[in-house]
Amino acid sequence: MTKLSMHAISAPVFARMLKNLSAFLAKAEAQAKAKGDDPNALLSARIAPDMFALTKQVQIATDHAKGCVARLAGHQIEAIEDTETTLAELQARIRKVIGIVEGYKPEEFDGAETREISVKIPNAELKFSGLDYVNQWAMPNFYFHVTTAYGILRASGIELGKRDFLIG
Repeated sequence: MTKLSMHAISAPVFARMLKNLSAFLAKAEAQAKAKGDDPNALLSARIAPDMFALTKQVQIATDHAKGCVARLAGHQIEAIEDTETTLAELQARIRKVIGIVEGYKPEEFDGAETREISVKIPNAELKFSGLDYVNQWAMPNFYFHVTTAYGILRASGIELGKRDFLIG
């Protein structure tokens, strides 16, 4: 029986999906330009009035990826200011976070499955074991925001398919 490591179930998954997210944005930029549209107009697109726009979806997805690996490794989370105003800046943010995520070594996650993880949200502090944190908080949140970014682009007329989501 092969033992799965906390690194194996987190870092490579985040890196791959962030690369796919980057590919969505690249396709969106190319398609908008081909139509004669300003690609950066997509940044303020949203699915519903009470949901975050594309920019914030990307920022939150990247925050969950870098936050998860840092917490699992017992490190401080690297802060990145939410200042992106162009697709190019969002792409740079994604590249930076991929570098952070891929920079962690598997041995840094030793014992992470039982490490207590604390997450502060408005009006509450959530406590998890490392394994529960990945499965019940970090991954669901990460996928929610990547999926919402995908949905925003689709709703904005960008031609993407399931293959783009899964393979990039």
